[in-house]
Amino acid sequence: MPDIYSTDDGTTMIVGQTTAFYIDNSTALENVYRLNVGGNDISSSGDTGLFRAWYDDSPYIFGAAYGVTQTTSPNMTIQYPSGMPTYVAPVDVYATARSMGPYIYNQNYNLTWIFTVDSGFAYLVRLHFCEVDPNITKINQRVFDIFLNNQTAQEAADVIAWTERNGVPVCKDYVVLVPSGDPQQDLWIALHPNIPAKPQFYDAILNGVEIFKVNDTSGNLAGPNPVPAPKQEKIDPSFPNRKSASSQSKNQKAIIGGSIGGGIAVMLLVGFFVCAVSHRRRQGGKSSSPSDGPSGWLPLSLYGHSHSAGSAKTNTTGSYTSSLPSNLCRHFSFTEIKAATNNFDEGLLLGVGGFGKVYKGEIDSGTIKVAIKRGNPLSEQGVHEFQTEIEMLSKLRHRHLVSLIGYCEENCEMILIYDYMSHGTLREHLYKTNKPPLPWKQRLEICIGAARGLHYLHTGAKHAIIHRDVKTTNILLDEKWVAKVSDFGLSKTGPTLDHTHVSTVVKGSFGYLDPEYFRRQQLTDKSDVYSYGVVLFEILCARPALNPALPKEQVNLAEWASHCQKKGILDQIIDPYLKGKIAPECFKKIAETAMKCVEDQGIDRPSMGDVLWNLEFALQLQESAEESGKGFGGTDIEEDSFDEACIGKKDPEASPGFDGNTTDSRSSGMSVSIGGRSLASRDSDELTPSAVFSEIMNPKGR
Repeated sequence: MPDIYSTDDGTTMIVGQTTAFYIDNSTALENVYRLNVGGNDISSSGDTGLFRAWYDDSPYIFGAAYGVTQTTSPNMTIQYPSGMPTYVAPVDVYATARSMGPYIYNQNYNLTWIFTVDSGFAYLVRLHFCEVDPNITKINQRVFDIFLNNQTAQEAADVIAWTERNGVPVCKDYVVLVPSGDPQQDLWIALHPNIPAKPQFYDAILNGVEIFKVNDTSGNLAGPNPVPAPKQEKIDPSFPNRKSASSQSKNQKAIIGGSIGGGIAVMLLVGFFVCAVSHRRRQGGKSSSPSDGPSGWLPLSLYGHSHSAGSAKTNTTGSYTSSLPSNLCRHFSFTEIKAATNNFDEGLLLGVGGFGKVYKGEIDSGTIKVAIKRGNPLSEQGVHEFQTEIEMLSKLRHRHLVSLIGYCEENCEMILIYDYMSHGTLREHLYKTNKPPLPWKQRLEICIGAARGLHYLHTGAKHAIIHRDVKTTNILLDEKWVAKVSDFGLSKTGPTLDHTHVSTVVKGSFGYLDPEYFRRQQLTDKSDVYSYGVVLFEILCARPALNPALPKEQVNLAEWASHCQKKGILDQIIDPYLKGKIAPECFKKIAETAMKCVEDQGIDRPSMGDVLWNLEFALQLQESAEESGKGFGGTDIEEDSFDEACIGKKDPEASPGFDGNTTDSRSSGMSVSIGGRSLASRDSDELTPSAVFSEIMNPKGR
């Protein structure tokens, strides 16, 4: 391998010290991490001939400050500078990056990665940079500080200053000394805008990371015994541990004998099961079927494989023996949860839903506020959602996805602990609320945030994920009004490259359910797009997705809004508070986008990436109109001309509004009973704004 990890004089500066560290041909380096920051995995065959594998960086990002991914524009070509071999890192590493995102928030947080390393060694940290933003071409446009293990490694880093132009790679090396202590420690990499430099953009960027353990003075690289990783069959049952040919040969007889014995045992078990079922039927009991589901847990892995029923058991007292891998997220004791909620004080109750109650709580000596969902341990539906929520969210980290802190499963309890979202759900700010209405621009920014979260689920995660229950009660708002998608209890891993859909029992919430998915039971990411289109109409009209109290043609918001858009009267059913406050061009773009999202056929709907682009463009149109002071708000265009500019001429025969009167949509009611139970109103009225889990089409199937 070429010598690409040492400088000309063999020295690299030690972070936090003024002394140099020597790395030469006598130094042994062990690669610990090699990441393609902001991009996908790069296999060894995709490397520059050195057969190095580069992995996605998202599992190592700390907290909800996930930043945003960036890629080179189509007309930008990565050009290696003279003196830098092209095999230092592949083009794909430099063509993708992760930055901090919207500049307004960046002064308040770091973009941080955490890596577990062995104690008592020095580590060579190589950071790869390449400015991929075509708008950043000058010095002092993007300047940031680099921190390694809470020490300043580089002040006022400016990629353009290093390379003189964008599209040119550069790498920087640092040595970090990890002191002795616990067998393993965390090594932090953090980026933060350099405020004193007053750059044009308060932002930071990183394209790649390599971390190497450096041998100690005795030439040793051996660390302590590592923390055992989850067994392979637990991670992915389709790839069992393979034995060597010789081992298989030696154990062939044992395998054959075991197979015969196992077959006999299975036959006896089947016979016993048939007898037991027959006995239950004779007693008038209910038969057991696959759709009924087990009484205990059947773990569901993120990748859709099932484990054996023996991996989770229920003891005689009814409490569950955990079947969840211990490394997913933090496990809380029931005692801790009681202390956090003051023994489930009703004064801390945030809401009640089908899964259970949601409490506000405090953990870690009151330093962290959390939302605690306490489920019904006897709910079969709740068990599946509880486990799926943990397994999905514990592997996902994004600024616009709600963060799961931990869970508790003691004493038949199913409890989930999340970051506390101080402004609650989006729905409680739209209608049937005493809270002030949200300004149009803020609604649009919330929609953009939710779209970013869904776009990440569909394309950014290692395996595409379909949320399956997008609605305004599942979009939460933190203290800064940042939107975060929540409730992954119904989520499914998306189709593979060989398939166009996932065949599954229909589940979701009434009013948001994709009609094509309902008809064909074939789930695609376009099902989320349809639900998101309903959310857009909900934002515009400030009314429930279903309202059976209205005339028949107005009950379903998506259908009624689509009808009004085609008739050219969509302006007549929007939230009265928004009248005259939306720029005509912005309104037109939002209406067009929502209409495309709720197309009957999934193939006619845009992707979430396209939806996100349209929303960001609509926001630019709104901001441009606000800056110019023209086009809305009664300045240069009166309301009638505003309506006409947005959606064309009005239909004189059309109904004057979605509720037949001029009252504020926030006060519209709904009541319908199906089978002795309020159905549509349960989704829109009876569930409080903090409704926890979903209204299920079929509570048995999954």
